[in-house]
Amino acid sequence: MKVLGLLLGCLFTTIIATAQEGEGININVTIENITSNEGKVLVSLHSVDTFMKTPGIKSLESSIENGKVSFTFENVPSGTYAIMAIHDANENGTIDFEASGMPKESYGVSGNDMSFGPPTFTGAKFEVTDAELDFDIRF
Repeated sequence: MKVLGLLLGCLFTTIIATAQEGEGININVTIENITSNEGKVLVSLHSVDTFMKTPGIKSLESSIENGKVSFTFENVPSGTYAIMAIHDANENGTIDFEASGMPKESYGVSGNDMSFGPPTFTGAKFEVTDAELDFDIRF
């Protein structure tokens, strides 16, 4: 009887965990102004705590076709986020910089903040609530 109870408990836990995986909103990202098909585009979803500090909450990558890529972050829970994208032309997994500190590779963020200096979370943030989101990010 104990074994049956344990099996039923595991079954219900699995059902609940699987049902929760489907919760959340999809975020669609398109970038259409990539200057070459070399390398890949890397995108990452960030919270205020990970922005410009760590790889992000979720990361995706794609090869480039005709200067365009599309991504979907699936099942994103409600909250405040920002998206960062880089054109990793040499496929080394990071953005490269000149000696002066200027980026060698193209980048962009949600909100398309094109001000001088590094991007800020404030300029790139958005809210995930109850509707699917679409972003066109410019490099």
